[in-house]
Amino acid sequence: MTQDALKRVQMEPGWRKALAPVLLDDSMHALRQRLLAEGRAGTMIHPKPDEWFRAFNHTPLDQVRVVILGQDPYPTPGHANGLCFSVRPEVRPLPKSLLNIFKELADDLGIENHNGDLTHWADQGVLLLNAVLTVASGQPASHRGWGWEQLTDAAIRVLAEQARPIVFVFWGAQAQQKARYIHRPEHLVIKSPHPSPLSAYRGFFGSNPFSRINGFLQSYGLGPIDWRTGGG
Repeated sequence: MTQDALKRVQMEPGWRKALAPVLLDDSMHALRQRLLAEGRAGTMIHPKPDEWFRAFNHTPLDQVRVVILGQDPYPTPGHANGLCFSVRPEVRPLPKSLLNIFKELADDLGIENHNGDLTHWADQGVLLLNAVLTVASGQPASHRGWGWEQLTDAAIRVLAEQARPIVFVFWGAQAQQKARYIHRPEHLVIKSPHPSPLSAYRGFFGSNPFSRINGFLQSYGLGPIDWRTGGG
């Protein structure tokens, strides 16, 4: 990718500048070509191309207060919307991992959510980032190892170097591997098992991440996150 091409990348300017070394790398060009070839071959890819960088665009670099890291997008058509764990507002029933997140939120803060669109969280400074930004329809983890990890690793490193306090939430063993990038004492790292039905009862339930996040932010004189999603 050339500098001119970089300017056309539909990514929030702060993130685009910070991630430029990776976006300019040949591996990102190869990843894009591979995804385009998949599309030409008739493979449906989730989310839509204009949503691949949605997490970055909804939560500018200088506004990130919390990071929640997922694995890869939902492989079910009509579910993924570019924010980890989030779905489009009309989706019913909600994915089981998201139901478990909402169950823990209700137990932790008494908030009952039924709308699975987490955009309201992202707009408050919660970066809802997947480690892998695309997936082939019906094939979980199908794009793992294609090169997205290079970009999302870089994003976590950029945030880890910020002097302002940031909460990093790593659910599951795969996400927790990125905790190795975080060393500054200003930050809070929250680790627990993944909220999937296979592991939620192994320590995700009862981990109180939402109250811990808000307590940490308020200890620095920062406003808490409103974890409601609104809607029906």
